[in-house]
Amino acid sequence: MAKIIHVQKRDKSIVPFDRERIRLAVFKALTASGEGNGVKSKRVAAKVEKILSRRFKKDETPNVEQIQDVIEEILILEGFVETAKAYILYRDQRRKIRESTQIKEEAIDRVDDYLERLDWEVNENANMAYSLQGLNHYGVSYIVKKYWLNKVYPKEIREAVQSGDFHLHNLDTLSCYCMGWDLYDLLLKGFGGVSGKVESRPPKHFRTALGQVVNFLYTLQGECAGAVAFSNFDTLLAPFIRYDGLNFQQVKQAIQEFLYNMAVPTRVGFQCPFTNITLDLKPSQVYANQPVILGGLPQPETYGEFEEEIRILNRALYETMIEG
Repeated sequence: MAKIIHVQKRDKSIVPFDRERIRLAVFKALTASGEGNGVKSKRVAAKVEKILSRRFKKDETPNVEQIQDVIEEILILEGFVETAKAYILYRDQRRKIRESTQIKEEAIDRVDDYLERLDWEVNENANMAYSLQGLNHYGVSYIVKKYWLNKVYPKEIREAVQSGDFHLHNLDTLSCYCMGWDLYDLLLKGFGGVSGKVESRPPKHFRTALGQVVNFLYTLQGECAGAVAFSNFDTLLAPFIRYDGLNFQQVKQAIQEFLYNMAVPTRVGFQCPFTNITLDLKPSQVYANQPVILGGLPQPETYGEFEEEIRILNRALYETMIEG
């Protein structure tokens, strides 16, 4: 059994081991809970030192957190349940105070780290450009990450992340990852529903429908960390081609405009919006027998009757993407 000689403080400095500091901390906790006195605090401190001597080899130095973990353990084993609860709460409160102070001290350093590109997190997202928007996001993300790790995830996850055991991506966004939306609902109701914001009625033309898709995805992509998506893209938009009387070149031109607009860097940090569309290639069985929606109103035709227009839309999309 090795005698504990030194302790590693939180700032990584090494200081002599002092049982009296343990006794004093335990004494304060015992008296605050009404479960003990000076005699009991000496007994607990002695047992803590004994356990530490058993668990750490001669060349090993326990840190403050490890010592406090043992104090909690001994308090529970000795039957001082209320004291243990109070001690655990006290440790958590002290941790929050330390981190709050640390956040204030690191705020200025955080800006310098971004401007001088000293932190690997500046380039964590390869899609995010080095910019004022990027700087703003980098500054705020530090606070949001602290919230995730201290208010949402349990202690075990926080410690694993802080020690580098694993990496949690997108901790900079306090939201879900990806969102899938209903394109049929957009065509039926139009884009609106938020007080004080501009609204669009249900689209009646192909270009208008594509424009509403762009506006919808642009707006909602700011509400999640990952992608926003529409399914049945070709099935639901193909009927507009026939109703507008468009030929292939006109469809292709509209698709070119759509793809260009979808690539404009409007997401935080001057990223392109993170979006997905799913293509059916032939009329979706979900909508094949449903009436087509035009201008928010059902039409005599069903979506299953527009397989040729689906083929035209997909050809225009593929050709445009291949051409770049």
